[in-house]
Amino acid sequence: MPNETEPLTKPEGIQTMPDSTKTRRNFIKQSATAIAATTTVTSVSTAAPQTDANSKIRIGFIGPGSRGFNAHVRTLSKLQVQGKPIELVAVCDVYNQHRAKAAAYIEKETGKKPQQYVDYLEMIEKSNLDAVCIGTPDHWHAKQTLDSLESGLHVYCEKPMTKTVDEAIKVMKTWQKSGKVMQVGVQSTSLPLWKQVNEMLNAGKIGKVLQYQTEFFRNSAQGQWRGQKLVKEMTPANIDWKRWLGVEEGLAEYETFDREKYRQWRRFWEYGSGMFTDLFVHRTTSMFKATGLRFPGRVVGAGGIYLEYDGRSVPDVATVVADFNEGVQGLVTATMACGNTPIKQLIRGHHGSLVFGTGESFDGFDYIPERSQVTRNSKLKEERIATEKVDSTYKHFSNWIDAMVAGDPAMCNNDPLLGAAAITTVILGAQSHRSGKAYFFDDETLAVKEADSSWATRWEKRSAERGKPNHIAGWNAGDAGSTLEEPSHMNLAGPWVDGKDPSST
Repeated sequence: MPNETEPLTKPEGIQTMPDSTKTRRNFIKQSATAIAATTTVTSVSTAAPQTDANSKIRIGFIGPGSRGFNAHVRTLSKLQVQGKPIELVAVCDVYNQHRAKAAAYIEKETGKKPQQYVDYLEMIEKSNLDAVCIGTPDHWHAKQTLDSLESGLHVYCEKPMTKTVDEAIKVMKTWQKSGKVMQVGVQSTSLPLWKQVNEMLNAGKIGKVLQYQTEFFRNSAQGQWRGQKLVKEMTPANIDWKRWLGVEEGLAEYETFDREKYRQWRRFWEYGSGMFTDLFVHRTTSMFKATGLRFPGRVVGAGGIYLEYDGRSVPDVATVVADFNEGVQGLVTATMACGNTPIKQLIRGHHGSLVFGTGESFDGFDYIPERSQVTRNSKLKEERIATEKVDSTYKHFSNWIDAMVAGDPAMCNNDPLLGAAAITTVILGAQSHRSGKAYFFDDETLAVKEADSSWATRWEKRSAERGKPNHIAGWNAGDAGSTLEEPSHMNLAGPWVDGKDPSST
């Protein structure tokens, strides 16, 4: 793994962290402006024109194996059969059995046989594609995404968007310049729930937003990800092992073929980052969608391998804590060896909380107000708020197609700005776990550096100066739930200058 404590750019140094959300808002505004500018010059051929009923978006699959088959191939085949203007024309995988299985399924479902490739660059060159779906291991995501965007293709990339922070920023910037539609595969961002929650938060439903907490607890008798089945057919004769590793591309060092590494790669730092990028990125992205938060200001991670001594290098217990310039803290925690006692997912505010429970399938959530002595409103009561329950995977792919048809990158529910912010947060948590250090991220220079005492000092200074709270982007509730009352006895507070009682002045 690259050293992610090095700056992503080469600034003179980060002297102070911004004291408001203006920097991040400007960054998001600039991102939107860049997208709009590039979209206006995008060729009509990059998305199916709405006026041409016979036009099809030609899609190829890179890595249609496990998730790439069960979610990508199956869902898009279904959408094609249902009449979406797409055509599944090519599959690419280093494992011949994955290629054959995906091609056979597509032919059976759609009636057309796709071309098969081992090299995705050859597929891009020869298949006259409009878009690709990427379902490969983490260490390949950035390169395949960049190659595809730079070839003028729309992209659906399975989460995590990249493996490192440097890669995330590069993908985000390349996408901004491309004008192409890109969806990152955290399907829960297509749940109607999060837009609903965001509107409530910005309207002041729970007052000043203070903290989110989220989880991903699992358990198994054999160890996490060891349930991914190894079969005799996984051999160097059937799998282009050197290509899978990415040796020539500098993505990994060569090692002897190993079915365990090939099939259960999430257990090893070289190819994935365990629960940080397989699971934490899901929950973190959802919380970002709900709150409007993006890049963190400070991140620390902890954990270890406390039970699953099976040769893995990633932890089975881990926690990431992120602090944001908006004056919000985020917590994601989990164990891969205890599943029946997870914490609840929720968002806390000064005047109440929104509680979602666990998992990512919801038909409603709970509003729990703080006591009336705090809110000064005795009419506030606990309530159950209904939300639409949907097939998030189906909706996520459908959203991607609709955005391509419209030629509008901003329509995607999980664009690379959101993807970069989420992966930055969880990867810095993983890096913190491994290095024993905390990290700052500067959303102005897009640089990472080791943390120091300035974060705590900054907020202490604001308190000493009787400053005002920062708010999440989109906040429109004024001072609702964000100010403190001044008790009458506080007129006795203050330093005694020259022995004089401050209350007498």
